Amino acid sequence: MSDTAQDTRGKLTRGSIRGHLVTQTTPMIIGVAAIMSIGLVDAYFIGQLGRTELAAISFIFPISVALTSMGVGVMVGINSVVARALGEGDWDKAARRANFGMVFAVCVGVILGLALFALLGPLFALMNADAATLPYIRAYMQPFALGFPLLMAIMGINGTLRGQGEARKTSYISICYAAANWVLDPILITGAFGVEGFGIVGATYATLTGWAIAIVLGLYLIRKTDLPFNPALIREGSIGAPLGAIARVAAPAAFSNSINPIGLSVLTALVAIEGQAAVAGFGAAGRLQSFATVPLLALSGSIGAIVGQNWGASQYERARRAVRWAFGFCVVYGLAIALVLFGFGERFASLFSDDPAVVAQFDAYLRIAVWGYAGFGLLITANGVLNAVDKASLALLQSFARVFLVMMPFAWLLRGSWGADAIYAAELVANLAGGALGAYIGWRVLRDKGEGSARPA
Repeated sequence: MSDTAQDTRGKLTRGSIRGHLVTQTTPMIIGVAAIMSIGLVDAYFIGQLGRTELAAISFIFPISVALTSMGVGVMVGINSVVARALGEGDWDKAARRANFGMVFAVCVGVILGLALFALLGPLFALMNADAATLPYIRAYMQPFALGFPLLMAIMGINGTLRGQGEARKTSYISICYAAANWVLDPILITGAFGVEGFGIVGATYATLTGWAIAIVLGLYLIRKTDLPFNPALIREGSIGAPLGAIARVAAPAAFSNSINPIGLSVLTALVAIEGQAAVAGFGAAGRLQSFATVPLLALSGSIGAIVGQNWGASQYERARRAVRWAFGFCVVYGLAIALVLFGFGERFASLFSDDPAVVAQFDAYLRIAVWGYAGFGLLITANGVLNAVDKASLALLQSFARVFLVMMPFAWLLRGSWGADAIYAAELVANLAGGALGAYIGWRVLRDKGEGSARPA
């Protein structure tokens, strides 16, 4: 092993915790913002096509997020095992598991993509998509499903980079993918520069092209790290050990991450009962919400490498200190962004649609749901912590409780009397309850480990 590898291995186990939180989270904010901006840009150009197309993308959104979230679960599994192996000082184990993880991610992508392609009709029928919307949904989702392994390849690369603490490199990949979409969306959706647009399917073509470009960049960047892509390492030793280690985190993390969009799919189906304008407003507001919560999502992604490396190195107090700062940020930022969105809801709505009914639903959603953002941040950050310390099953349980024990019953029981407002309120209550539960469980797990045995920072 090179001197460089020795120097950079487990680098998050030393130095300022606050400094690591800033240096790991800031690039991820940029990268996640770039990815989230794709949804906003898609919604903007598809919104120019008409209300039916915007409603179609609103149905598509939770399903695509659910699939992506399952991919993020695989990435989290790779991140967790790589970070802990580096914290332990076992570079060979980290290299084998990183390379196995990248190949494993693509295989999972093939399986999920084929399953989605086969189940498109029944899936969206369950979501109450009407006959006018289904053709647009199918046109978008068929190429998306077949190209899904490309996204999973990116997840595998990013998991390896994140585990090493290479947050900046992951942001380069995200920006590259997003930039391709920014350029291609107006050309391929509505048409520009003499090119006739393809309509809603043009958004899919832009996405697939962006994924392909990002993979090329990702493979180049990972070559410059201590864990480059070298699938020959997979044959050195049994497959069972890396598969078990990654799956133990990835499986519950994938389900935990996909529970939120599954719940969103159910809420979308309930909103659909209120009409197409409600679906369009709810979906567009959800895209804005995704963008507004970017710092929280970035923090939940960066906390894993910091906690994981220090946990693997038995530096438990450093891990606890990182979590204290992270939880505090969730509360402060969540309340601050809620105030902004609450005050300017109608202005944001006008960016997506000039339909008064859509604008009204958009504004109503923001006025209610935004007050739960701090709780949402606490929950997803706690999930990142639990995944990092090999307690992914607890993250799954608390995510399950948030959606299936709070959000869905609340929305179902009160929709008849409150209408769409019941669905927005259900999300608020679920985020507050989930945040409280996540913070409590996450802190208990960290508090009960290594008390009195932590190494000095």
